[in-house]
Amino acid sequence: MSDESMLKRLRSDPAAVDLLAGVFEFDVSRTAPVEPVRLASGAKLDVIAGDGAGGSYFLCGEGGRRPVLYATSEGQAGLIAADLTAVMELIVGAPFWRDCLKFSAGGRLEEMRSAALRCEPELVEDTPDIEERQARLRATLGLGRTPVGALLTALHAAVTATAPDFVLLGPEGDEYESLCNTFRVSDNPAWR
Repeated sequence: MSDESMLKRLRSDPAAVDLLAGVFEFDVSRTAPVEPVRLASGAKLDVIAGDGAGGSYFLCGEGGRRPVLYATSEGQAGLIAADLTAVMELIVGAPFWRDCLKFSAGGRLEEMRSAALRCEPELVEDTPDIEERQARLRATLGLGRTPVGALLTALHAAVTATAPDFVLLGPEGDEYESLCNTFRVSDNPAWR
């Protein structure tokens, strides 16, 4: 499915819009980035959604299927998926993907997987009907049920492919930092 078709599908279903804006932190009504940004390559950049913390999701380049870049309000950015369908699969299937990058020990896939093992039970505890919500979104958006491990592998591949073509620059030309933080799972006291 093209990115434009997926966007239309997303925006035309108020229930899906509400679900995505909640637990999944993908709000299609938030289309203004925190600051003016551009790609170092000069490729086209279109905001498609935001999150509650001020982060923004962007489609990069041109064409029917475009890579998706996520930028935080605190100066980190990177590719997170090959296209909009893949980012929807990630967001719905692993709503804790940001924590997996935060506790990735600088971008190590095994550390991301270890973080996911701790995040999944917390998600179920905080949102007991998460599986029902995920099922509704998958049905509405025509998504498959991709295992979390595969989603994290794709996320890791996307983030590590950010440079050089998808490096995000701020208004003064300053380069955003990587989405991969240096924290390890063992650094989180709640996970010890």
